[in-house]
Amino acid sequence: MAGNKNLAEDPYERLANAIILQAVSDYRTALKKIKVHPKNRQAKDEALEVERFFCSGWYQQLTSVDGEYLIKRLQDEVRQSESIRGKKNKSDRR
Repeated sequence: MAGNKNLAEDPYERLANAIILQAVSDYRTALKKIKVHPKNRQAKDEALEVERFFCSGWYQQLTSVDGEYLIKRLQDEVRQSESIRGKKNKSDRR
């Protein structure tokens, strides 16, 4: 019955997903730090390290999601969330 097993229940699939989700979280955190402090060398290094992971052969073994696409989406997400937050803060001041 192993052939009928849901992929989400596969421990290797769960591990691969957890690795990617942690990288996504780390990348978001680094991008947010860079947004607040553009000269933060540690945050820039972290972001570059995660970008290298997203473009690596290991990442490609873990998922079929295009790494370059993921990088762009996460950058857009952080950029939009920051601009939305800025608009909320301005309207709260009124």
